[in-house]
Amino acid sequence: MASPSASAHIAQESDPIIAPGHSLGSVTEKISSVVLTKEFRPGWLAGFALCAGLVMVLAISIGWLLIRGVGIWGVNIPVGWGFAIINFVWWIGIGHAGTLISAILLLLNQEWRTSINRFAEAMTIFAVMCAGMFPLLHVGRPWFAYWMLPHPNTYALWQQFRSPLQWDVFAVSTYATVSMLFWYVGLIPDLATLRDRAKNVFAKYIFAFLSLGWRGSSRHWFRYETAYLLLAGLSTPLVVSVHTVVSFDFAVGIIPGWHATIFPPYFVAGAIYSGFAMVLTLAIPIRKFFKMEDLITSRHLDNMAKVMLATGLIVGYGYFMEAFMAWYSGNDYERYLLFKNRMQGPYSPFYWALIFCNVIAIQALWSKKVRRSPVALFILSIIVNIGMWLERFVIVVTSLHADFLPSSWGMYYPTIWDVALYLGTIGFFLMMMFLFVRFVPMISIFEVRMLLEQKKEKEAAS
Repeated sequence: MASPSASAHIAQESDPIIAPGHSLGSVTEKISSVVLTKEFRPGWLAGFALCAGLVMVLAISIGWLLIRGVGIWGVNIPVGWGFAIINFVWWIGIGHAGTLISAILLLLNQEWRTSINRFAEAMTIFAVMCAGMFPLLHVGRPWFAYWMLPHPNTYALWQQFRSPLQWDVFAVSTYATVSMLFWYVGLIPDLATLRDRAKNVFAKYIFAFLSLGWRGSSRHWFRYETAYLLLAGLSTPLVVSVHTVVSFDFAVGIIPGWHATIFPPYFVAGAIYSGFAMVLTLAIPIRKFFKMEDLITSRHLDNMAKVMLATGLIVGYGYFMEAFMAWYSGNDYERYLLFKNRMQGPYSPFYWALIFCNVIAIQALWSKKVRRSPVALFILSIIVNIGMWLERFVIVVTSLHADFLPSSWGMYYPTIWDVALYLGTIGFFLMMMFLFVRFVPMISIFEVRMLLEQKKEKEAAS
């Protein structure tokens, strides 16, 4: 008969992070078998082929852009920023949830991050790769982009460090480097596990090379944990700093709707919001397709939905304060932009659509039943991703197309090449995710095993 303490413990574990019935061996087998199997599932092949087709669209779009120049885009005077900057900010925002889940939740000792941190980190890297394309292409002559790096040269050209574009170069490159190191260091123990279990000689050599001679000794674990915590500590301020720097692209300008001190925290909250929405968009199909419901449980979905609700409320507060400050400041240009142009002007349908997607729709997450429903969460995550893209569109376009002088007002319409480039980056992002879940452990094997061991120790103690 169970003791009272054991009964209390069982009650606390009624909603476990890892579904009961797993052993250390079964976890290793379930996760590693996805990578080590020789067969390719028809669904995986179909999805990969579709994404590869979109990557071809991306290649054609970039090739034609390099031949003809940025004139093939819809950018004009006065709207000198268009889809390129909109998509750059959107992709950078998506990359934030991976670092938050991996670094900050690790430092806060949140165990529920374990089953989702690996593909969230991968999502970060692929999203930053997509984001980096847009400012690089937007400069018009990307083959001279190396001039933005501070290096001695015979032309005696030095970077303009007061330019937000220059800040983006350092912020994004630092974020990408630390995120990639953090992801790779976390993979090393699992790569060693795949090395030891692989039957194919070629795969064994590849995993042996990538695992850096890992043998699981106490010295290896000590150095691994030191490096992992150090990179987590480096990544944590980057979550705040990167999108803060991206927000400065707008906030340092004098354009109505941009020149606002609320932009840094507002952009950071929006980035985490859209990032968690994308994690849900990816996690829900992955757990269904690979039958990982026992490792990515309803508790994971519930916690991610709570974070998404909290950050969504912060974003909604940002919208309210933006309108309030436009009214309270007495600035005629700000008042016109918010109340006449964005709410009633030619782009008003986009503004009200983003309010619905980012503020109204997520109120359903107050319900526990919705937070635990994979279908409802998947639909809401798609809605939030659309809403956050619309937010960037409204910020960029409505402020530029009608600023101070009515004589210089104009409309912005994206061309087919704008849309093709954007869809191509989505295809590239999803193609990299398809490759990742097939050839790399999508869930951290050793961290799940550690959770199971800790659970057994607690049960034995009780």
